[in-house]
Order: sequence, then structure tokens, then C-alpha cells
Amino acid sequence: MSVELSPTNSLNKLKQIESSKVFQGAVIAIIILSALTIGAKTYDLPPLAEHALTVLDNAITLFFMVEILFRFAACPTKKRFLADGWNLFDTLVVIGSLIPLDNSEAVLLGRLLRVFRVLRLVSVVPELRFLINSLLKAIPRMGYIALLMFIIFYIYAAIGSMFFASVDEVLWGDVAISMLTLFRVATFEDWTDVMYATMEQYPLSWVFYLTFIFLTAFVFLNMMIGAILEVMGEEQNAEAAQKAHDERDQIVQQLQAVQRKLDELTEKLER
Repeated sequence: MSVELSPTNSLNKLKQIESSKVFQGAVIAIIILSALTIGAKTYDLPPLAEHALTVLDNAITLFFMVEILFRFAACPTKKRFLADGWNLFDTLVVIGSLIPLDNSEAVLLGRLLRVFRVLRLVSVVPELRFLINSLLKAIPRMGYIALLMFIIFYIYAAIGSMFFASVDEVLWGDVAISMLTLFRVATFEDWTDVMYATMEQYPLSWVFYLTFIFLTAFVFLNMMIGAILEVMGEEQNAEAAQKAHDERDQIVQQLQAVQRKLDELTEKLER
């Protein structure tokens, strides 16, 4: 007696395979192999090794194409597959990898898109995808902090250009150069040399540097970190709520299935 699988059962089976650890592990392994292949091509290799890497690269491209088609087939709503930003990114990278490298006009684009295949590791690993999503959602909040940082940079750069241009015009000649110098100070790149040079003419100039470092390296940096952590907390709460909602829906479906079976059994007993 043969049992035919309904479209729903087939879709559930594909979804189980796609979400299985074996399938995800295979995809991650191929992405890592692709990264190693790209890195190996930057070295001077014998012709035999280059030919082997070319064959391996074609095989990896074919695997990614089959994998993206499999994910598309496993998606419950095909029209919304590309609505997901990660699916769209993966699809564009896979399509771009189909550009032949023997075409001299498209060789640079083809190689660049093959490099971006390494980023597919982010879309495959949920933890990395969570971090990137949190970072992208934190950008609007970080933008206001960055704007405030720019204002502080500009004020200190104007002050530095007014007072320290006579000390070192290369570092403090105008506002733009002064902002670059302050960026060097904020990153602690030999900032003491800049400070000691101005202290020879302005002994109290250390106040200028210490207040600037306190604002940029401590206050604003912690504000940036706080904004990212706040968004990550919100994302974790939203993910936990969605997971709980999905579990409730699954329990309801199971109870409904049990109820249907009980109803069928009751009808048979009544007959």
C-alpha cells in the first residue's frame, strides 16, 4: 500500500531538512571552504593547483545555487522569500557568483562577489545574524550620538586651530586638519607627543586634551555601547515573545489535531 505525501507534508519535510543541524553544518563548512579557496588564490600557485582551485570554486558555486533553490522550495510563501533581507542578499551573491571569471570585463566584479560569499556565514549562523540585525537597528540611535560627537570635535578643532596653529601648523593649521589630529588623539595614537609639543608654549594645554579624551573616549563611547546593548535587549525580548507565541500556536494545533482524532473515534464508536 503506497502512501502519497501531500504538499503540506512535503513542505514540512523540506523545512525540517533545511533547519536540521546536518544541513546547516554542511552549508557552514562549504562557506568556510569557499573562504579558504579565495584566500589560496591570492598566492602564487603552480598551474595544477590553480586548476584544482578553479574546479573547486565551480563546485562551490553549484552547491550554493542548489542550496538557495532548496531554501526557496522549503519556504512556505514563495512570494515573500525575497522579502527577507538575508534571503535577498544570499540570492544576489549566488547569482553574482555565476559570472564567469574568464570574462576580462567582469572578472573584477566576479571576484568581488565571490569574496562576499564569506559574508553568507552571517546569514547562516543565527547568533551572527542577531548581532548584525541589532547593529543595524541601533544605527539611528547611534547617529544622534555621532552627531553630538561631531559637534564636540568641531568645537575642540576650532579651539585647537586658534591656539596651537603657531606651534605646529601641520597638525593645527585649519579646522579640518585639527579634526584629523583630534581623531588621532581620540584613538590614543601617540597623542602624548601632540600634547607635549603644545605644552611647551601653553603649559595648561593638557586640560584641553584630557577633557576631550574624557568626552570622546569614555562618555560617547559608553553611550554608543549602551545604545547597542539596549537594542540587543529589545531584540532578545521580541525574539523570546515570538518564540513563545510560536510554541503556543504549535500546542494549539496539536490539541486541535488530538480533538479531531477524538471526534473521529467517537463517530466510529457511535456507528
